Amino acid sequence: MARRSAGTPFLLQLSLLLLLHLGGEWGPSWTLGCASVAVGSPIVPLGSTITASCTIQRELCHGLEQGKVRISWTLDNKFVAGSQRQGPGGTEVSNLTLPRFNRTQARLWCCVEWNGTKQRVGVAEIRAGYPPAKPLNLSCVLNLGDYGLTCQWEQGTDSHLPTSVALKSHCSGCHRSRAPAVTGCTPQGGHSHCTVPRRLLQLYRQMEIWVSATNALGTAESEHLCIDPMDVAKLDPPILQSIQSIPFQTDCIALAWDVVRGMEHMDLQCELRYRATEDPDWALVTGIIGRAGTAQHCGFLFGTQYHFQMRCRRSSASAYWSEWSPGRNYTTHEKAPTGKLDAWWGARPAGAGGRLEVQLRWKAPRQREANGRVLGYRITLSPRRRGRDPPTICNTTHTQCNFSAPAGTRRVYLSAYNAAGESAPTEVVLLERKGQPLAGLRAVPGGERSLWVHWEAPPAPVAAYVLEWQRVTAEPGHCSACWQMERDGLATTALIQGGIEPFQRYNISLYPLYEGTVGVPVHTTAYSQQKAPSHAPKLHLRRLSKSEAELSWEPLPVEMQNGFITSYTIFWANSNTDVASATVNPSLSSFVIRGLKPSTLYKVHIMASTAAGGTNGTSLTLVTTVLDDTEIQFLFLTLGLVFVLFILLLICFQKNERMKEQLWPSVPDPANSSLGKWVPAAVPQEPLHVLAAREPGPAAISTVTVLERAPGKQPGKEPPALPAAPPALLRPYVRQEGPGEPVQYARVGAAGYRGQRQLPEPRPRFYENLRGRGDGDGMGDWGVPEELPATFPLLQGLLIGGAEELYECRAD
Repeated sequence: MARRSAGTPFLLQLSLLLLLHLGGEWGPSWTLGCASVAVGSPIVPLGSTITASCTIQRELCHGLEQGKVRISWTLDNKFVAGSQRQGPGGTEVSNLTLPRFNRTQARLWCCVEWNGTKQRVGVAEIRAGYPPAKPLNLSCVLNLGDYGLTCQWEQGTDSHLPTSVALKSHCSGCHRSRAPAVTGCTPQGGHSHCTVPRRLLQLYRQMEIWVSATNALGTAESEHLCIDPMDVAKLDPPILQSIQSIPFQTDCIALAWDVVRGMEHMDLQCELRYRATEDPDWALVTGIIGRAGTAQHCGFLFGTQYHFQMRCRRSSASAYWSEWSPGRNYTTHEKAPTGKLDAWWGARPAGAGGRLEVQLRWKAPRQREANGRVLGYRITLSPRRRGRDPPTICNTTHTQCNFSAPAGTRRVYLSAYNAAGESAPTEVVLLERKGQPLAGLRAVPGGERSLWVHWEAPPAPVAAYVLEWQRVTAEPGHCSACWQMERDGLATTALIQGGIEPFQRYNISLYPLYEGTVGVPVHTTAYSQQKAPSHAPKLHLRRLSKSEAELSWEPLPVEMQNGFITSYTIFWANSNTDVASATVNPSLSSFVIRGLKPSTLYKVHIMASTAAGGTNGTSLTLVTTVLDDTEIQFLFLTLGLVFVLFILLLICFQKNERMKEQLWPSVPDPANSSLGKWVPAAVPQEPLHVLAAREPGPAAISTVTVLERAPGKQPGKEPPALPAAPPALLRPYVRQEGPGEPVQYARVGAAGYRGQRQLPEPRPRFYENLRGRGDGDGMGDWGVPEELPATFPLLQGLLIGGAEELYECRAD
C-alpha cells in the first residue's frame, strides 16, 4: 500500500504533463485538457492593462474530483495574484488583471495546487510594443546598368513587434490614385533598402513611391516620392581621354572626354577638378554642359604636374552625380622663371689681397614664379646686356654661394634658369650694416613647430625686414636656409615656420632694411614648446665643515634643458627625515648649505626646473665633520707648540749639566774602575787635611758599593800566609769634575773583591791572638783601627758621611 501511494503523485504529474503537451498551439484561449486560459488580447500597446481568465473543469482533471481546487498565476516565473470563483457546471474560474504591462513579451501561466505543489495547467503568450514608426528620408537611384530602382530610407524607432515593410508605388501619376498600390520590393534581413526591378518601372513617366510599415498595432507610411526614374538615374563616370596645352606659352589646356556606351544621346552636366601634386586642395571647374567632347580651361601654372578628375549627371536638377572618373596626370609646359629673388648677404674684407669675401643666400622662387623645375642659379658682377653675357662668378644648384669679389664691389646680380630660359637678374646691393636698430624684439610660440616674432617699428621708414634664426647647440653650426624676408615695411610681426623643432632653443635676429643701409640687428631667444629638462646637473662637493657644505654643479647642455631654466632647487635631508630646500637663481652654479648638524649624514639632490616642469638629479651623500677647519687648525697648532716646547726643554736639559745631574745623576760603573787594581808603591808624603770626625767636609760620597767576596774564600778562615812585607796604604783616587770641588770615590771591602790582588799581611806574633788583634789600642775585630788614620782620607770620608754603612760593611 505504501508503494502504491508513493507512486500516485508521479503518475498524476506525468498525466498533467501529457495534457499540456496535447493542448495544441497557444493563442488567445488555450484548452489544455481540463483547463483553458483566455486573455483579452495577446498583443497590446506597451504599458496597457491585461485581463486574463483560467477555467478548470473538475470532471476532466483526474485526481481533482474531490477537494477544493486552488488556482494561482505566474507571469514568467513571478507570482501574481488573481481572484477565484465557482463557475457554471461545477467549474472553477480565476480572473486576473495586470494594470500596467511593461514587458515586450511574457508568458502567463495558470497553475493548480495538488498534493502541496503547483502544477502548470494552462498558458497564454502576451506581446506588447508600439505602432510602427514613420520611415524617413526616402531616396531612390536608377542604375543604368540593369535599370533597377534602388531605394533606401531610415526605419525609425523599434516597435518591439513583428513589422512588415514594403516599398509600394503607383504607376498612374502623382495624384494619390485610388488604384491599388503595387508592392515593388520587400527588404530582407531587417535592412532598410531594396531594389524595384525594371519590369515594375515606367521610365520617362512620373511614379509615386513610398514605404509602408505594418504591425499588429497599426500601419505607418513615409512621405510619398513623385519622380521619373530617369531623373534619378546615376550615370557611370566619364572617361578622360587626353589633355594638351593650347597654344604654346599660354596657361590654358584642352581636355577630351567621353561617356560609356548607352549615354551618348543624353544631355549632360559635368564638373572637372584638379590639383597640383603638393597641393592638398582641389580646384573645381563647373558649367561643362553638353554631350561627350572637349573642354578648355586656363589659369594653370607652367611646368607643374596636375591631377585631373571628372564627373557628370543628367541635365535635370534632381539627377545624381556620377562617381569621379579615374584620375589622369598632366604636366604643363615650362616657361622661363619670372619675378625677383629674395636675397641676403654677408661681406667682409679678404685680407692681404684687397678683395671682398661675400656670402650670398637666396630663397628658391615659388612655383608660380619658377614656371617649371629650376636647374640652377647664376651670379655675375654686372647685368646681362643684349648680345653678350657678363662673366659668371658663381653657378650653382644650391641656394647659397661664397665667392670673392674685387674690393669696392657694391652690387652683384642673381638669376635663375630652367629648361625654357633664364629669369631677369635680381640686383643685390651689398649695403653696410650701420643703420638704426629696432627698439625691441620678442618671440612667442606660434605652435609646436612655429614662432611668432614681434618687434617695434623704428621711426625711420623701412623697406623690408630680414629674420634670421639659428638653433643653439653645444657645437656651433650654421643653417643657411634659416632666414626669411618680410617685404612689408609696415609689418611688426612675422611667423617663422621653417626648421623649428620643439624643445630646442633658437637665437633670433632681426635686421631692418632702410633705403641705402641695413640696420644693426637685435637679438632674442625662444622655444616653440618647453618641457622638463632631460637631466638634472650632477652635484659636486666643494667644501665641507661641521655646519656648512658648499656644492657646485656644471650647467646643463642646452640640448638637455628643453626650455629656459627658471630655477635650481637644492633639497637636503638627514637620517631623521628632516627635509629642507632652497631655490637658487639659474645663473649660479654653486650653493652653500648652512645650519647643518655636526657629524651627521645628509642626502642632497638638485632639481632643475623650466616653465613646463622639473627633473630631479641623483642623490649625493655627505657626512659633516666634528670640527671646523679653523678649529682643526687651532688644535694642530696647539699640539705643535706643545711638541716644540717639549723638544726645547729636552735640549735645555741636555746642555745644562747641573740640571742633568739633578735629574739624571751620573753613576760610575764600579766594574770598570781602576781603583781596585791600583796599588801605590809608597804612601804619598804630602800632608792631608783630615776633617774632624762627624763634620761635613768638601768630600762628598756619591755612592757606596759593597763588593762580592773573592770566590772560594769562606768567612772566618784566614787567607794563607804570605811573606812578610811592610804594610802599604792605599792612595786616594781623586777625579776632578769641573770647576767644583773634587769628588772622592772609595770602595770598602771586608775581605777584598773579585779580581783584586791580595796584599801580603804580616805574620802575627806568636803571642798575638788573631781574633784579639782588634781588642786593644782602638783596633777592631779585623785589625782595622777604630779611628782611621789620616793617611786614608777616602775611608775618613766614608766614616764622616756614612759611618753606619761602613759598620754594616764591617759586620759582614
